Amino acid sequence: MLTEAEMQAIDHEISQLPHKKAGVIEALKIIQRHRRWVSDESVEAIAAYLEISPAEVDSVATFYNLIFRKPVGRHVILLCDSISCYVMGYDKLYGALQQQVGIRFGETSPDGRFTLLPNACLGCCDHAPALMIDEDLFRDVKVEMLDVLLSGYK
Repeated sequence: MLTEAEMQAIDHEISQLPHKKAGVIEALKIIQRHRRWVSDESVEAIAAYLEISPAEVDSVATFYNLIFRKPVGRHVILLCDSISCYVMGYDKLYGALQQQVGIRFGETSPDGRFTLLPNACLGCCDHAPALMIDEDLFRDVKVEMLDVLLSGYK
């Protein structure tokens, strides 16, 4: 079931679109912003609200790698694994993240603080390696910077 706030936000987005069903991605982003991830029940609620099938909503949700279909930590770390980042120190950065956070890709730390995910490109190849924590982009990241970066996310 969608909350009143979620429905209002979805209504605002679809009011700017030519067809109600074109708002699927925006509806998914709204649900994720409110609930941190998109459950099967949320997919069904979005489908009913937009008058489309749950399969249509799920196909959009599973296509986009930034729509989370299972619970995530309070903070999501996206580590860029593009060729530029790989050449500029991705392996060392990934190893240090694994050690400091205690998880591998696709896992959430036992305290629920972080989820670590790979990302194909963060769009800053000229400042590789890069990572994002939630909405914050960090460029030219060095292993030595991780303690300070991670400490800002409780």
